[in-house]
Amino acid sequence: MQIIVAEPPTSPASDASQRVQESEYHILPSPATLVKTPSHADSVAVDVKSAKAAGPKSFCQKLLPALSSAFVTSIAYVDPGSMASNIQGGAEFGLTLLWVILCSNVIAMLFQILSAKLGLASGKSLPQVTRDAWPKWVVYLCWFVAEVSVVTCDVSEFIGAAVAYKLLFGIPLAWGGILTGFTTLALLLVHQSKAAYFEAAIFAFVSMIVVCYIVETALSAVDWPQVAYHTFVPSFDGTESVVNAVGIVGATVTPYAIFLHSELTKVRHEVGEAGAARLPPLKFEIAGIVIALGVACIVNIAMLTMSASTFHVAGYADIDVMENAYKTLEPLLGKGASIIFGIGLLAAGISSSAVGTLAGQVIMGGFTTFHLNMWLRWAITVTPCLVILFIGFSPTSVLLVCNVVGSFCVPFCLVPVVVFTSQEKIMGEWVNSKFMVVLTSALTIFVIGLDLYLIVTLFM
Repeated sequence: MQIIVAEPPTSPASDASQRVQESEYHILPSPATLVKTPSHADSVAVDVKSAKAAGPKSFCQKLLPALSSAFVTSIAYVDPGSMASNIQGGAEFGLTLLWVILCSNVIAMLFQILSAKLGLASGKSLPQVTRDAWPKWVVYLCWFVAEVSVVTCDVSEFIGAAVAYKLLFGIPLAWGGILTGFTTLALLLVHQSKAAYFEAAIFAFVSMIVVCYIVETALSAVDWPQVAYHTFVPSFDGTESVVNAVGIVGATVTPYAIFLHSELTKVRHEVGEAGAARLPPLKFEIAGIVIALGVACIVNIAMLTMSASTFHVAGYADIDVMENAYKTLEPLLGKGASIIFGIGLLAAGISSSAVGTLAGQVIMGGFTTFHLNMWLRWAITVTPCLVILFIGFSPTSVLLVCNVVGSFCVPFCLVPVVVFTSQEKIMGEWVNSKFMVVLTSALTIFVIGLDLYLIVTLFM
């Protein structure tokens, strides 16, 4: 928190009161509430007193800001699209592709760290840095692709939540989509009123998803030695498993999460007296991201493990949609297991829809400086989702199209974040080392190659 005090008056006493009223507020690094005082000595005294009362920050207090932003973006890694890829992979190939989940989450951690660094070092989001550095036609191309990625993610997330409402309460998909829209709007209003409450709500949803899949995994007959083996030993089971592995990677590396993370950290950008960026220890950002995305990785591993231990073992290799998975869980593990699955799907769909809409606002405002009213942005996000649901398209087909389109969008976020974090004039002392430049460039080419492979394979 911060203390805000008035500029001390420098004019004669006759107009001192007027100067106090007109003076600007300045931010001092002390936890307190809004205070107005005409005396410089008084302001210093309040500042020192507050600092003494607060004392030095503990490790947890320093970690909390990084952890909050990391958990908000981590919801993109446990959304319904990821759930569909993991369930399908586990049902068809058993535990074989667990190592793919681990690798893709480690890659995602690295790029989220780059995005967080960019926001802290520059005080700008990734879209803003792109707008300032590149030609207009490139900026508008990146903006268009980023908006497409947000729409495709929102569609899959809305469909996931609508399916969950249908499974849990028997609500038709179209009306479940309307209910999802209003639930998402409620979360966005919470964010507009108090961002900290929004972060707490997202953390609660993530916790709910974690609990649901831990319980699901506990209900399954899991071969833990095999889980450990396939988590760390790469292997495939035919050509189809390669395609599914590429789909898991494409569903994991989410463009809007990388764009959003830099926006969430830029508010903590500080400038010293000499005008240079005053950077906090990087270990807190790394720790926050590793914890949040580590939790997401555990959830994804639990999803695939549950699917492999339940559907693959029972011979249900064609469980490729959430509705079929829900219906099959009940005879295999009981009614409780299917309800827990539905709750986890609902939590993932609602929370990721809200974060996706928020990311859409960040992307438009950063690339174009044009800001939509929150209500209008929500309406633009909800409309295509409801149209798809009311027309009655197959959820499986829609999720497939969303994954393919989302894969096409990945290069337009990975390339900028690698390029800009490798420039010293933007990053200062946090510029990427030569090793990091080579590593991130190689991983970018690798992920783009996998996405192209997926697209070509699906169309062929």
